[in-house]
Amino acid sequence: MADELSPESERDAILAALGPVVDGLVATFGPVCEVVLHDYRRPEKSVVALAGEVTGRTVGGAMSEIGMRMVARGDTAADELNYLTRTPAGKLVKSSTMPLRDSGGAVFGALCVNLDVTALSQTHTLLGSLAGTGTDTAEPPTTAFGDDIDAVVDAIVDAHQLRQNASWSQLDRAQRLELFRGLDERGVFAVRRAVEQVAGRLGISRASAYSYLAQARSAASEGDGN
Repeated sequence: MADELSPESERDAILAALGPVVDGLVATFGPVCEVVLHDYRRPEKSVVALAGEVTGRTVGGAMSEIGMRMVARGDTAADELNYLTRTPAGKLVKSSTMPLRDSGGAVFGALCVNLDVTALSQTHTLLGSLAGTGTDTAEPPTTAFGDDIDAVVDAIVDAHQLRQNASWSQLDRAQRLELFRGLDERGVFAVRRAVEQVAGRLGISRASAYSYLAQARSAASEGDGN
């Protein structure tokens, strides 16, 4: 058909149509709500519409590590609903991230809803203490949010090293490959120049970083039986 949209035009139209939805959701749920519309075609500046203020981002800002993970999954990405994270500033956030697809099923963005449930959690803890029922729950992971994609990548790398409780020089080969595999699974290397940035953060050469990434991907492929 002569008036059929190209894939890029179709994606632009979907994002434009969702713009008013972003504002409408925040108007409905109030100041504890933030809604973010992402265009994954430009990960360094993926935020194309935003209402509310929970994670401190602005239009033109970068995706979070959650978005990077979704980009890494590509067209197999699925809705991630009602998960808890904590911002670096200490806010407890309940979030849902829903990938956007074009008519061909390709994932190109996401609609994210973030609710600041810090006060609700504190009230729940207080009521549980008063009732003597206990409120022991697992601490949600801290998630890197920010307008600067470099800061998000650095935070993810630092978190991986913290979990391994060792500096790069103290890691053996298997641990180093595991670190690169974990970063790759979280979509870090979908970001432009991320390999160079990770190398700098770890204090290794760019060539070494590319080598470890290639080895990690090869090992993952073999593990999948490919």
